[in-house]
Amino acid sequence: MAVSRVSLLILMASVFLASIDGANAQEAHGVLATYNLYNPERINWDMRTASTFCATWNADMPLAWRKHYGWTAFCGPAGAHGQPSCGRCLLVTNMATGAKTVARVVDQCDNGGLDLDISVFRQLDTDGGGMFNGHLSVDYEFVDCHD
Repeated sequence: MAVSRVSLLILMASVFLASIDGANAQEAHGVLATYNLYNPERINWDMRTASTFCATWNADMPLAWRKHYGWTAFCGPAGAHGQPSCGRCLLVTNMATGAKTVARVVDQCDNGGLDLDISVFRQLDTDGGGMFNGHLSVDYEFVDCHD
């Protein structure tokens, strides 16, 4: 009987830890953010012209939806990757300055963090350290988009 109770306790602990991990899986801290030259304003926020991964699912969204937030590629350590992240929003915070902005995921990347459109990068790089270093250290969390 003691083995059954131990097994039950182990199972309950595993479920509890998995639920904690799931809750934390939507944010990450100290993530590398580089910049990309999507320049959506120059291409009328056309995801196909920018050749973004998410164009397959989001290119025909209304113009107001596509331009409501700056763009980012997402390949961070926490959160769904690929198609499930397309169109979602991230609250991104520059760890050095506390500057914050919301960006929409339009692409995927392979740097293990974020690849922000240059205009989003500049919004966060309030002290110039990001341009000097070529990257920012940021926190991010998935948030609801308010379109």
